[in-house]
Amino acid sequence: MSDLLRLATAGSVDDGKSTLVGRLLYDTKSVLADQIDAVTRASVDRGLDTPDLSLLVDGLRAEREQGITIDVAYRYFATPKRSFVLADTPGHVQYTRNTVSGASTAQLVVLLVDARKGVIEQTRKHAAVLALLGVPKLVLAVNKIDLVEDPAQVFADIRGEFNSLTRSLGWAPEDVQEIPVSALHGDNVATRSENTPYYDGPTLIEHLESVPVDADVHGRHDVGLRFAVQYVIRPRTAEFPDYRGYAGQIGAGSVRPGDEVVILPSGIRTTVERIDTADGELDVAHAGRSVTLILADDVDVSRGDVIAAPGAPEPIGEFEATVCWLAEKPLRPGARLLLKHGTRTTQAIVGALEERFDEQNLTSVPNPESLELNEIARISVRVAEPIAADDYKVNRRTGSFLLIDPAGGNTLAAGLVGNGLSDIELGDHVPA
Repeated sequence: MSDLLRLATAGSVDDGKSTLVGRLLYDTKSVLADQIDAVTRASVDRGLDTPDLSLLVDGLRAEREQGITIDVAYRYFATPKRSFVLADTPGHVQYTRNTVSGASTAQLVVLLVDARKGVIEQTRKHAAVLALLGVPKLVLAVNKIDLVEDPAQVFADIRGEFNSLTRSLGWAPEDVQEIPVSALHGDNVATRSENTPYYDGPTLIEHLESVPVDADVHGRHDVGLRFAVQYVIRPRTAEFPDYRGYAGQIGAGSVRPGDEVVILPSGIRTTVERIDTADGELDVAHAGRSVTLILADDVDVSRGDVIAAPGAPEPIGEFEATVCWLAEKPLRPGARLLLKHGTRTTQAIVGALEERFDEQNLTSVPNPESLELNEIARISVRVAEPIAADDYKVNRRTGSFLLIDPAGGNTLAAGLVGNGLSDIELGDHVPA
């Protein structure tokens, strides 16, 4: 079991995410006494009887004024059994792009619903996005369970509806845990609650401490080495007159001195002579580690190239992809954009919009004319320079890309190489 868990929160606005995150920090003693004092004073000024723990995490002035979360913030806390990095994401529909960003590296997501509202449109949208992103583990926190008249029946109904949804989206039952909680009072967050006798499962903290996760959040299959070159280091000093190193982060696999590698997209083969870091040489480096590779041969390698294990897929110039559109201006076939994959940015043309995913009805709408804000679709893409990509279902890091506005540099879409809808049980679309 990994001793570090990367998780994120998601859910609709006012479901209590900030209060839940504040409760996690408070109950794990991850906040300073003066922070608690400041929150207590602010809560008293607002006429509250108990500390408003959401104030621990809604740090931006605009967030405090509106009582909502509008940005992704990373929180750090720990228990004796495990350390946690939590991406606290917004709930508003217009901030779905932030949810995509926060959940893209998560090994587990805590998806909140308000017990009084149940599974709503935004819940289904977030669950669909998380399924497409390939988040391995999911927790449904049914919050504010203390505010409904028949909590046992309400929890059972929400649990049943959510189980049906997650099965259709491709999750196995053992990868989904439902927990009734009251973030305000701490019920089933860190301690078991006497107010939920109908529930005999773990508390949220117990589940987070014990859920098995892969240490490599990006890798689902052993694809071998994938190393996107970020920078070519050539000091040309008296001490290092001939030094040529290739700096970057290992996206998949591992590397050792003596390993045979292939340079993509050129296809040139060579071997790794040495692995350098600021702390000295390494005998081996694994996914996630930032290193500098020294190659045995003087080959042509530049930023954007990928140093890979032999047998890596051929670079692709045209491919199908699944995208979540994140811009106000609609996407239409023929759009000329920039595509950023790893450290390579190249010109791209969007071909056909093959099908739009209707996450509310779990259906597919064929050949839409355009793609609107927060909509998900399978499209075809052609790039000016081939990219060394894996299918996203094989490796999340090397199978993801961004579509960028060439004029303003804004991110327009988060993209996944391949058909991300293939594991979802899609029903027949009924035209309106």
